[in-house]
Amino acid sequence: MNDSNWVAPVLFILFISLTLGITYWASRRNHSVESHLVAEGAISGRANGVAIAGDLISAATFLGTTGAIAMVGFNGFYLAVWIPVAFFLMLVLVAEPLRNLGRFTLGDVLATRFDSRGVRGSIGVGAIIVSLLYMVGQFVGAALLVQLLFGIDYVAAAVVIAVLTTLYTFFGGMIATTYIQIVKTVLLLITGVILIIWVFAKFGWNPASIFRSANEMSDGNLLRPVRKGPAAQVEQFSLILGVTLGALGLPHILVRFLTVPDAKEARTSAVTSIWIFAGFLIFLPFLSFAAVEFFGGSEKLAEVAGASGNLTAIVLAEYLGGNFMLAFIAAVTTLIILSALAGLVIATSGAVSHDLYAKILKDGNVTPKEQLLVARGTILVAGIIVTLIAIAAREQNVAFLTTLAIAVAASAMMPALLLTMYWRKTTAPGVVWGMVAGLVSALAIILTSPTLLGESAISPITSPAIISMPIGFIVMYLVSLATQPKGQDAVVADGRFGRIRIQSVTGVDTGDPALTAESERIQA
Repeated sequence: MNDSNWVAPVLFILFISLTLGITYWASRRNHSVESHLVAEGAISGRANGVAIAGDLISAATFLGTTGAIAMVGFNGFYLAVWIPVAFFLMLVLVAEPLRNLGRFTLGDVLATRFDSRGVRGSIGVGAIIVSLLYMVGQFVGAALLVQLLFGIDYVAAAVVIAVLTTLYTFFGGMIATTYIQIVKTVLLLITGVILIIWVFAKFGWNPASIFRSANEMSDGNLLRPVRKGPAAQVEQFSLILGVTLGALGLPHILVRFLTVPDAKEARTSAVTSIWIFAGFLIFLPFLSFAAVEFFGGSEKLAEVAGASGNLTAIVLAEYLGGNFMLAFIAAVTTLIILSALAGLVIATSGAVSHDLYAKILKDGNVTPKEQLLVARGTILVAGIIVTLIAIAAREQNVAFLTTLAIAVAASAMMPALLLTMYWRKTTAPGVVWGMVAGLVSALAIILTSPTLLGESAISPITSPAIISMPIGFIVMYLVSLATQPKGQDAVVADGRFGRIRIQSVTGVDTGDPALTAESERIQA
């Protein structure tokens, strides 16, 4: 960005002032654990759907995916194109049951069936790990944009992002996070429409010519949907599998279904987000391939957009509309990422304060004020941890970083939620050991992958879902079969499954069968 361009900082400060105003407004209503973690369940379905869309249409999608498509071609589109499919599955399988079963966290959902510290602790720890991994990708994208806007060092930019995210979540909680997300999503959608109209105009309103140009410039490489070599093809399928099913286990997305008043509004949230995803994502290849054409190929584009292509959308905006368009899109995108980060931090603070602290460490003997204090303390710690990791991961493609978090969610969180809600024979030990197996195997593949270890890699692939997700399911299945309850315990377990099936559909809690059985025993 030209040093003489003062528009970007002014727009950024203007948008930040607006969002800080929303935070101040929300802080006056954010006095309880319920308002801090789930906005008191008072968000409408349409508004929540826009906020959910904003959670994913951020660094991972708008920056990371456009960059990945521009650098590696059609395969980069797989980073995002399956998201609408994932949310259709979410609509069918989890949106309504989550709203009917949960209160603050995913741990509450599992606790309706399993009275187990191990189950709540494992899903709480899983939520923290997934959220922190997801935050890293968002932090990298946001820090790169702040660095671009103000011309400051990357580390200083990361600190700025951490401070702003902390302000949103510490004072405004989920209320501020939701409404800031809505404002920013609308701004980004408007920006995307402006860019795509501009690009189509440059190509004579013929979208096919954009693909034709990219095909000719790359000798067909950018439009080939299959990579060469067995390992690369397995990697691609694993990536698709992780993205499609991992969304069913993302804590910061799933917890948003607890911010609406009822199951009907939860369904509305999912439907609204699907339409936004589908409408937005379908145009990303046009922006990417147009940038390749304008800058003379992927290699030359990488010189201005970075080796991973993270700034492709930004430099395209500058090419089309000069400094003002660059400033506007960079400022809007940065704010979108900030609100996505805020949602992730809220999910993390909920897992720590509600699942680990209140329910496990304190065994429920905790005041709401104390729980809120722990949630806010977690916000500060999470900001520091993620900032340090983001500084080390600055050269990674942000969409790639995010898909790794989604793959971990697919391997640990998603099997636990689905089997708890839909399989009668699932047991608490099965859930715990299945989550541990899925989480450990996913992290092991990532840590020994070519991306981190280069030629010394042990694992031939980086995206772990194709291996770790079946491991999570199989271990959960086998351990559950090996730990089936007997006698009266079996009757109680069967009753609890029947209880959550009724409650997940109707929202009516028929009571804990264990308490009923104990009452009958005492009377006898």
